[in-house]
Amino acid sequence: MRPFFVPIGIAVACALAVAAIVVASNRPALVLTAPSATTATTITQGILTSGDATVSKKPDLAVVGAGVDAQAPTASAAQSDLNSKAGKLIDRIKAIGVADGDLNTTGYWIGPVYGPQGQTITAFRATEQLQLKWHNVDSVGKALDAIVQEGGATNVYVSFTLNDPKPAQAEARGLAIADAKSKASAMASAAGVKVGQVLQISDLASTSRVPYPYVASGASAAPTQVPVGQIDVQVSVEVDFAIA
Repeated sequence: MRPFFVPIGIAVACALAVAAIVVASNRPALVLTAPSATTATTITQGILTSGDATVSKKPDLAVVGAGVDAQAPTASAAQSDLNSKAGKLIDRIKAIGVADGDLNTTGYWIGPVYGPQGQTITAFRATEQLQLKWHNVDSVGKALDAIVQEGGATNVYVSFTLNDPKPAQAEARGLAIADAKSKASAMASAAGVKVGQVLQISDLASTSRVPYPYVASGASAAPTQVPVGQIDVQVSVEVDFAIA
């Protein structure tokens, strides 16, 4: 009779398999349950509407832009000339009562000026743009005249806004919610139900339409007239009402 040899690797594997079966047989059974098919899904019924409102207010702040520029054969000469003009303009702006915190620089540029062929540099140009806040909107025309005629500004613009738009936005938002509730009541009446409590409110948008900006270039002999107009503050909301 020939001896029967079992390879060591197969013997070890068999031993591990037997051990795993023994351990598994000693563990408690694990039972998995699936959700019952009879579980009911709750669907909240409601009325979803949107509301819009616009509130018009007189602006109480004018934002004025005033710029100067200079041109010279060299960049340093253009910059020197610009600094002189800008200093004169800034002094005049402060002289009419603009505080340091209401005045800032929005642009400063120095670059070459090319000839007709676009290859040869014929000069250098330097520009500086300032921006100031003018709180008395009814007298902004006089401020513009002082900046242009006495300050030497060559590029001027003015636009109007609200110093604090939040009160106007809050007023418009209340009207927008009332508009949404009115729409919900009309929809509920048509459907034969009643409007319940508010479930959710979303603020969709808040924008302001400002008067068209005034733009001027150069000095004007007659006093400048700048109508202020009205700012339209628009608010849109979305409101979800329950059905009573």
